Amino acid sequence: MALSRGRLPVSIKDDQDQVLLQQAEAGIRAYLTAQRDQGRIAGSYYDDAVSKTIPNLRKWLLAEELDRISPNLRDGLRDAIRREQWEALTNAFSRDVSFGTGGIREKMGARREEILRLKQEGIHAGIIKGPNTINDVLLLLTSAGVARFGVKHDPPLTKIVIGFDSRVRGADFARLIASLFLAYDYTVYLFDEACMYPSVTYAVPTLRADIGVFISASHNDFRYNGYKLSCQNGSQFDPAERDDLYQNYIRTTTFADIKTIPFAEAAEEKLWFLGGVRSRDQRDIQRGEHAGMPLADPLPDAGDLYAGREHRIIDLHTMHVDHVKGFLLRTDMIASAKRPLSIGFSAFNGSGRKAVPRLLAETGFNNVRRIMKLDALDGMFPAFCSDPGKEQQPDPGDWRSADIAVEAFREEYPAELDNLDLIVGTDPDADRCGVIVKVPRHQQEAYPHRGTGELRDYSLISADEAWTLILWYRLQFEIEKYGGVREVEKKFIVLSHTTTDLLTLLARKLGLGVLKTWVGFAQLAAGTRAVWDLHTGQDTTGLTDGGKLTYYDEGRLNPADAVCNRTIHSWEGMDDRRRCNNVAALEQSNGFTVLGGVPPDARSLGEGGHVRDKDGTFAAVLVAELAQYAKEQGTNLLDLLDEKIYLDPDIGLYVTHYEPDPIDGEYEGLAGYTKKRTILEKADALYTKIRATDRKPMLGGLQVVSATVYPTGKYDAINYPGFPDEGYRFYFDADRRSHLTIRPSGTSNALRFHVQLFGGHPTPGTLIRRKAEFRAAAARIVGDIRGLIGAAN
Repeated sequence: MALSRGRLPVSIKDDQDQVLLQQAEAGIRAYLTAQRDQGRIAGSYYDDAVSKTIPNLRKWLLAEELDRISPNLRDGLRDAIRREQWEALTNAFSRDVSFGTGGIREKMGARREEILRLKQEGIHAGIIKGPNTINDVLLLLTSAGVARFGVKHDPPLTKIVIGFDSRVRGADFARLIASLFLAYDYTVYLFDEACMYPSVTYAVPTLRADIGVFISASHNDFRYNGYKLSCQNGSQFDPAERDDLYQNYIRTTTFADIKTIPFAEAAEEKLWFLGGVRSRDQRDIQRGEHAGMPLADPLPDAGDLYAGREHRIIDLHTMHVDHVKGFLLRTDMIASAKRPLSIGFSAFNGSGRKAVPRLLAETGFNNVRRIMKLDALDGMFPAFCSDPGKEQQPDPGDWRSADIAVEAFREEYPAELDNLDLIVGTDPDADRCGVIVKVPRHQQEAYPHRGTGELRDYSLISADEAWTLILWYRLQFEIEKYGGVREVEKKFIVLSHTTTDLLTLLARKLGLGVLKTWVGFAQLAAGTRAVWDLHTGQDTTGLTDGGKLTYYDEGRLNPADAVCNRTIHSWEGMDDRRRCNNVAALEQSNGFTVLGGVPPDARSLGEGGHVRDKDGTFAAVLVAELAQYAKEQGTNLLDLLDEKIYLDPDIGLYVTHYEPDPIDGEYEGLAGYTKKRTILEKADALYTKIRATDRKPMLGGLQVVSATVYPTGKYDAINYPGFPDEGYRFYFDADRRSHLTIRPSGTSNALRFHVQLFGGHPTPGTLIRRKAEFRAAAARIVGDIRGLIGAAN
């Protein structure tokens, strides 16, 4: 569809805006045509952008009601047109922000200068804003859609928890959308300072709220922000309800649906604040501890902050902390440790900065040192690169983040580094946990530095390794105390299909069931709900059949099925209706929780379980307990892993390796869509060749023997029919123990490479060398596949 030419409609009253729109149409058309002719934008993406960009820009530029909602927005667009910022305008208006499993996430601005303006001038700064950027108007539109959905739901869903992390101006965005929900007559529970995403997922079921909203972009770089949604039990919305919410409410919301009221005008019983035992005093405000609030632009004083409702503060933080502490197994060991653990903590400028140190202190870890360089709430994440094209994300599971944390600890505590046992780190919303350990000299060959290959004293260990040890430790505790795993016939773990098979083998060895789902905690929670359904004889997920969990092998009922099940990849030992107690939910991407047993109702946590999404603070405390146990036994985490896992004849050596592409963020702009699709088309051609011929490629020196693809249909509408959302998998053995997975993001222009290699059953004398060899081989596999499909790093 071509852009309309000729005179603009006479209904446009402002002659200046008519001229600007004509200028924008010509400039954007020329920009897009040049990008297409250079091969940077494929024809289909060109046609889509041409058909949508100017109509969307016209809608926003001519909407006089936006002056009421965001006073400087239209002036910002006029300025961008005059400056001929065609690329930025195209990126902001060529599509709507993709609505994924948990909500929306995108850039607030494409350039550092825009984010700095937002930080300095506030959420109404006149930077480029459109339907494909995170901004005040988009968040209000999304919130109005959610509000309308809740009001019309049967029964109504009109109690909401709202939180925010350390992202730039997160506090302002949260207060803005709170004022909208108040205008829609919701009861609002608003966190009074930057909080963790697990605080929200805990608060929603604990307070019997209906919906949770969290302003965050997790571990993405400083340019991003987002809007995470939780349902009444703290998990993400089920697919059917999420589709209804988006298609029938968010997509149909207009500027006219946006209404707000000041906090002071809301009925007293409609507004609560969530925080600590007392209000945030003026000293906290003067220290600039609210997210995104520089000292030059302080928050209101305490009276304005609470709108006179200081008496309506719920101490949610203590409730969450006490809940987490209940999962520790050996509190006496921690309190009376003969070899007390030395811990460093990095908040990576995020919202875990108070909770993790508090949890560690209250559980008996007295030798904890906060890395202050990385402690302050700062959505610019100043320790991470922010140069254009090199924006680095504060991901605690990234080896570069580990380098930053270790070096910062060395600078602040030079005399303590030699005695340091581990550093735990959480991302900005504290739902992920990274673990950095001291590497004994005899282990250093197996854990070389990812960037230089040098042997170093400290290394980031993978979540695959950390979670396997946590599962072993918690089950071993029961074996030592009770002579075996209690009620093992009821217990199971749930993990994503890209997470290590070490967990599967360990669980099956001890008699637990194993459920594998697709990637994401929404999938882990949905799969667990299917198991609970099986136990209770219900079917709220469509994943049970005749009183049994429907069996899937690599996501398919039959090998010839073109599309995989939307939730389940496979399972082992789950054909027993007694299975109902989840003892671990785990993901390779540094996510962990315990979902527990069948909940008493649909809006509660699982019986004896934690939150229904990942919690980095929870994981950090469990890792600390595990590390203290190892130290009391005269060992360390890496040697314990060797002894209890890799040398176990029923398990063996499994090495995993992960790389994203690009290393940070996503392929930029409209060209990024074309680049992702081009890479996937090459991966598909390779997959087809492997399936059709006996001449199969070598990757990293290993022969590919078979391949499969995992399309579930979840993201076809956003991408294209048959989109391989759970990836292509190439196997290196007939037993399917060694494989490479190429998995695209469903909602952003990025890919992930996952490798698992089975290294057999080494002897104690050969294990470390074998670990080193297989880690190097896994890295070579990713290097080779990058070259074959055009994803060179």
